[in-house]
Amino acid sequence: MFKKRNSIDKIMEKIQSKNLIKRYFTLICGCLLLALAFNIFFLPRNIVYGGVTGVSIIVNKLFGIDTSLFVLVVSLILLVISFLVLGFEETKGSVAGSIIFPIFIKLTSPLANYIVLETDNILLVAIFGAVVYGVGAGTNFKTGFTTGGTDIINQIVSKYTKISLGKALILTDGIIILLSGFFLTDSVYAWENVMIGVVVIYIISLITDKVVLGISGSKAFYIITDHETDVKKFILRHLSHGVTVLDGKGGYTGNHQKVIMCIIPTKEYFIAKEGILEIDPNAFFLVTDAYEISGGK
Repeated sequence: MFKKRNSIDKIMEKIQSKNLIKRYFTLICGCLLLALAFNIFFLPRNIVYGGVTGVSIIVNKLFGIDTSLFVLVVSLILLVISFLVLGFEETKGSVAGSIIFPIFIKLTSPLANYIVLETDNILLVAIFGAVVYGVGAGTNFKTGFTTGGTDIINQIVSKYTKISLGKALILTDGIIILLSGFFLTDSVYAWENVMIGVVVIYIISLITDKVVLGISGSKAFYIITDHETDVKKFILRHLSHGVTVLDGKGGYTGNHQKVIMCIIPTKEYFIAKEGILEIDPNAFFLVTDAYEISGGK
């Protein structure tokens, strides 16, 4: 039963503190996979796949700046910007990852001297790197955390241009990958790497979604609950997504029931699921992939 003393405003706080030790341990494992993919597969071959780490590869080759230091400094700057523009609630999930990830980049960088992939098939290297990176990114998203970086930029772009997060990601990462073709001109594979970078980011997105839940950018929730008002308030107020209430009828009992339908981005699946169950542990809900969403506000 949902305890009346727990207000809707406290549900987000309770979700964020749930299984906190396990979630932080999972975040550490995810960041470790990201760092290994970066240092072993991408950095040695100048494969730029977007994000702050992609920019760090370009800056490292041009100016010799340490990639881990660059990622840390830029991530901290973006955290400050996120706090000022998006607010504390939207920022706090990126704080830990923004610090842990560049630390692991530094700690795992010596492994590149011992794990040398002696192959001329750069596409094969890129695919394996993308799979490892995608598993790491999906692991982080599944716990409700991110590593910050361009995720923050994407949120800001999405907020002020009214485009989806997916389109914002394609825009920012696409620009970064394209820039690598102009600045990494010392490599005979510069433009080949640009094309491979596009392949890498596509594979990363597929693996990330697969690790979180299926392969789609959004999930459709169909919810039947005795706490309809509280669930609607949670989705509208804390997730900032619209809901539609459908009229339903039990096939066996014939009883009329209200069905709440809403579309949630895959990265917010964990919060949405835990929030619904916190309000009503006995709620019945169905989650399906939403492959295309059009219209609405």
